[in-house]
Amino acid sequence: MIRLNDERYWLYAAVDPETNELLHTKLEPTTNKVIAHSFFTELREKHDDDDAMLLIDGSLSLKDACSRHGLDFRYERHGNRNSVERIFREVKRRTSSFSNCFSNARAETADDWLRSFAFAWNQLI
Repeated sequence: MIRLNDERYWLYAAVDPETNELLHTKLEPTTNKVIAHSFFTELREKHDDDDAMLLIDGSLSLKDACSRHGLDFRYERHGNRNSVERIFREVKRRTSSFSNCFSNARAETADDWLRSFAFAWNQLI
């Protein structure tokens, strides 16, 4: 969760656990099945990898979206998911320089910053 002024937004992100590359990010004001479905649609447009195994958290909306897209997925609390969590911690650390809040920023500005961060992150790994 990232705070924009007094509102909460959720960061959807896909990470390749083998390379630590941020594959896709999306900042949304809520979590639900429609947004999760949209996220996976965009991810599949950018990365055509139907053989991938997706490691997801316990979100029912993510499980539903994976099923609707015919994607293989599993809930993983440890293992490869830990490397992904390290990347999320780094995003949190970077946004904490803004006190985990983009003051006076619009959602589009924060979303642009997160996409720019993902691009820069991928150049460094």
